[in-house]
Amino acid sequence: MVAITAESHNGLEASDSGSTSAFGELGLRPELLTALSDLGYEEPTPIQRAAIPPLLDGADVVGQAATGTGKTAAFSLPVLHRIADVEQRGVAPSALVLVPTRELAAQVCEAMYRYGHRLGIRVVPVYGGQPMGRQLRSLETGVDVVVATPGRALDHLSRGSLDLSTLRMVVLDEADEMLDMGFAEDIDAILERTPDDRQTMLFSATMPPRIAGLVRRYLREPRRIELSRAESMSEDAASVTQAAYVVPRGHKPAALGRVLDIEAPEAAVVFCRTREEVDRLTETMNARGYRAEALHGGMDQTQRQRVVGRLRAGTADLVVATDVAARGLDIDQLTHVVNYDVPSAPEVYVHRIGRVGRAGREGSAITLAEPREHRMIKTIERVTGHTIPVRKLPTVADLRARRLELTRAALRETLAEADDLDTYRVVVEPLSEEFDVVEIALAAVKLAHKAEGTADDDNEIPEVELRPRDDFRGRRDAKGHGPRDKRGGRRPSGGMTRLFVGLGRRAGVRPQDLVGAIAGESELRGKDVGAIEIADKFSLVDVPDTAADHVITALRDSSIKGRKVIVRRERHASR
Repeated sequence: MVAITAESHNGLEASDSGSTSAFGELGLRPELLTALSDLGYEEPTPIQRAAIPPLLDGADVVGQAATGTGKTAAFSLPVLHRIADVEQRGVAPSALVLVPTRELAAQVCEAMYRYGHRLGIRVVPVYGGQPMGRQLRSLETGVDVVVATPGRALDHLSRGSLDLSTLRMVVLDEADEMLDMGFAEDIDAILERTPDDRQTMLFSATMPPRIAGLVRRYLREPRRIELSRAESMSEDAASVTQAAYVVPRGHKPAALGRVLDIEAPEAAVVFCRTREEVDRLTETMNARGYRAEALHGGMDQTQRQRVVGRLRAGTADLVVATDVAARGLDIDQLTHVVNYDVPSAPEVYVHRIGRVGRAGREGSAITLAEPREHRMIKTIERVTGHTIPVRKLPTVADLRARRLELTRAALRETLAEADDLDTYRVVVEPLSEEFDVVEIALAAVKLAHKAEGTADDDNEIPEVELRPRDDFRGRRDAKGHGPRDKRGGRRPSGGMTRLFVGLGRRAGVRPQDLVGAIAGESELRGKDVGAIEIADKFSLVDVPDTAADHVITALRDSSIKGRKVIVRRERHASR
């Protein structure tokens, strides 16, 4: 099992027992307060302070707060408290927590165990990639809380191994992520099999329109808690420093290396659009001397856990990842998040930068933008309410100065701990009879820098300025239709590319299947997908121009309706 996550206790800073906002004032059971005290946390974050009292009262709650601000504890503590009130707990669970990824399922399960172990509450994670036999035995023995991904929960329901008839509470955690990954129908199927009088809690970093429908269908007069990122953070939480660099496409690997050399992160995650880009960039960064690890959907769970473990242990400097693979990724040591491309939706950006700046630590979010991605940066600024300053890329001179600065700091530290330097006297003392000691030191520093240098260090990266782009949204007719192509079909609207997918109605393909596959395998959100036309043997899907190649590659490596598909640009699409 993974260790308790930063999100599950972020901001629960130690405080005086007399604090008016301490957990003891919220009405939680003594066993939970003792567990929190043992962990060293007493002060609730804003989302916890707002959500825990109504949840303890049994009210349905819709909670919105930025990633990394303590949503896990906000629902876990009331769930554990209310289960402990049940006089006789049986085999079937009293609470079900649905999460989008196996990583998050493991993290939530561990957090709930840490909080509730004094109450003897039985928590079981249920997700794909884990032996089914182990899950079946746990469910047969008896469980109080099931933390599950929607797909595996449905699997157990169909087997009859998961009984929801006595369920008292349901939690939808990271609801926006679950919808974007195509789990809407799965969630419906699960919730329809739960008691009508259950308490329902929905937590999410963002509130896209699709969540409103979910709330209307399944929550009863919910209390709404909506906190901005500034409101979500505890007073001591450090802000995330955000910046963007404008880089020509062909110079992005060199630009990334230069920015990381200047920033010198303790641990970083670099987000790419495709698996192929992840693998290529990982090789490039390793060639630059970084200890880089790849993380994408083509890896099994054991490989992914090994990669994350290396970053946590400090044996890797950075992880290069796709969004799908990194969902649920939570690493305390993380100091930097880098968007190798501008995210296609503001919500993706919000989730990414929420991984740093946790538990009172400073964090940095860096975006490498091509000139054509200016409009997306402006959209992200408008949605998040934060300016993303555009900086000039470090020059060769900046890089050399930074390396000298780091060398000076390293030498100072070595000299301060000078208890094992005698070994090197055999090198320095004979030379000191022939050369000045300062000159010997200068030569040693020069050799060290030559050993660390790369071929790109002497090459300046062209400077590019962002310029406003034309409005590519395209004109529409009186009925709201876009321009039509020569075959009479509707052309993709401006800024969109039409893709051909080699499966259609005969294969049982529905629009939601295509949207789910795209959202699940690429960084696009469901709302980014444009018009969809489904014929007998093929389908046509409109996606943003900037993401077309990414979606093609992602879908080629996946399956729809259990079948591999041909995906390419639609040959007759207007250019």
